[in-house]
Amino acid sequence: VEAGSEGWRKGLLQQQGRGRPSGPGPGPGQEQQSGPAGKEEAAPAPKKRRLAGGERYVPPPRKLNTGVSFGAAHFAETSYYFEGGLRKVRPYYFDFRTYCKGRWVGRSLLHVFSTEFRAQPLAYYRAAARAGRLRLNEQPVRDLDVVLKNNDFLRNTVHRHEPPVTAQPIQILAEDQEVVVVDKPSSLPVHPCGRFRHNTVIFILGKEHGLQELHTIHRLDRMTSGVLMFAKTVEVSKRIDEQVRERQLEKEYVCRVVGEFPEHEVVCEEPILVVSYKVGVCRVDPKGKFCKTIFQRLSYNGKSSVVKCLPHTGRTHQIRVHLQFLGHPIVNDPIYNMEAWGPDRGKGGKIDKTDEELLKALVEEHRSKQSLDILGIMEEDLNSSAESKDSGDTSDCTKPVQADPSSENSCPAEDAQDPGRNDTAGLGGRASGEKDPLCVECKMIRRDPSPKELVMYLHALRYKGVGFEYCSRMPEWAAEEWEE
Repeated sequence: VEAGSEGWRKGLLQQQGRGRPSGPGPGPGQEQQSGPAGKEEAAPAPKKRRLAGGERYVPPPRKLNTGVSFGAAHFAETSYYFEGGLRKVRPYYFDFRTYCKGRWVGRSLLHVFSTEFRAQPLAYYRAAARAGRLRLNEQPVRDLDVVLKNNDFLRNTVHRHEPPVTAQPIQILAEDQEVVVVDKPSSLPVHPCGRFRHNTVIFILGKEHGLQELHTIHRLDRMTSGVLMFAKTVEVSKRIDEQVRERQLEKEYVCRVVGEFPEHEVVCEEPILVVSYKVGVCRVDPKGKFCKTIFQRLSYNGKSSVVKCLPHTGRTHQIRVHLQFLGHPIVNDPIYNMEAWGPDRGKGGKIDKTDEELLKALVEEHRSKQSLDILGIMEEDLNSSAESKDSGDTSDCTKPVQADPSSENSCPAEDAQDPGRNDTAGLGGRASGEKDPLCVECKMIRRDPSPKELVMYLHALRYKGVGFEYCSRMPEWAAEEWEE
């Protein structure tokens, strides 16, 4: 319900252009999608049946408008400002909207808040109800003891704060009638996910370059920079998607890793398993999914090596996990080159911690450095009870999901949305505000990351398919003579 919670953003894959599942009612976490100008396509209103005394009317679910893109109304929600080498978003009001989850039916709103949305105290939700920010079937919620029914439509207005990203501009490498290709800076998610909306490639291209209705062909991890390609039409997207399925696409990355990488070609085929969807952590494990990466050293400066990476599959964090396994993690990887993995930093898959202990150690290490934002999470996210390890539910937009065969993805998790489709949260319809009396974020003072902290030394250098090939320049840190 609150900006940092997941429960209101489940079911994204089901919602993004795929409509609601068949059956007697909505699937878990079904969210209402808005149209290009914030308008919703509703089915013709049926005649209301007579209600028994005290019975609450629940309207039928609205028809979803599939394949919606972002438009001017979305972009106007707030604005950017630049400070200390960072791109920042002014806080703004925003509506999270969802259909009642199956497991919520028959439970009170108070019970749902107290068990699944513990990032905020119950006093906050009571205050939000009094302020008219909680609505059930578009009617203000006055009593949190109200029992939820199938098809109930919930709306929660929050004061939203987004993490800062690098102020480095997005460079357009190529553009024609079919595609636009950009050089994505590190720290930017590709599209709205988790706590990011305006500080994303999709929104920046729409707001600053007038590029709308873009269809994502492949993704890059939030901390990964480099070549990123969008289709301008559904037809082009489908054509390139076919190349993805036929494994006709080639991607080439460069990175700077710890130590002297072997001079000969190294092939790593260790299976990868997702440890945490919320934090976005994976590891090598026999129970994981097959993947393959080919590595070739380009240079060595006595301390670190520049390595070319050719992923043949697209598992979550594949390149980063394989490099860690080989004992050469990316120099400044904020996950896979941390002390939490132990003295060997996960080399050879040796961790000597349970998954729970590993996650706790990673979070504590970043908390001590006041750098939880680098992980894409916040303290209130950690207080929530919604984490489900290896649950198989990859629909949450704060989780990374398995990528398509062409990607080294993704934000905690930016891959929860389908290419070229809108996210399912609604338009707040209110002017942005710097301060809000109910907002916990407004009362906190957070340390801004430095621009250097927002750069990871992993870059997508080349993207090639049938009839096209796009390249970017080598990043500065990949120069042979470069030193930290």
